[in-house]
Amino acid sequence: MSTQVATGGPWMRGDVFDTNCPSRAILDHVTSKWAVLVLASLRGAPSRFSELRRRIGGVSEKMLAQTLRTLEADGFLHREVAPTTPPQVTYSLTALGEGIAERVTGLVDWIADRIPEIEDVRRR
Repeated sequence: MSTQVATGGPWMRGDVFDTNCPSRAILDHVTSKWAVLVLASLRGAPSRFSELRRRIGGVSEKMLAQTLRTLEADGFLHREVAPTTPPQVTYSLTALGEGIAERVTGLVDWIADRIPEIEDVRRR
């Protein structure tokens, strides 16, 4: 259940079942295929754009850039630009990002561990 102060101020706790709750947009951002893979990838160590693109098979440059911008705007990523020519940009998880990355990595691991079982059910 979401709770707002009576004046319509900041949210105390989100409720993803409420269509007006901002948590819905965050849920959408962090559960997209590309966001899950970015968060899981960055959980190991900071990475540059090109490293992320190589690691995350199938992601286009445009989608990766859009995903990184969204996750940064939500406070999950830190973007550091080194003053070189060309600029070197490194992405890392913030404290918030570490928390959500831990959770989505659990989902990724669960799926990876159960692929044989899932594929078996699909074949039936």
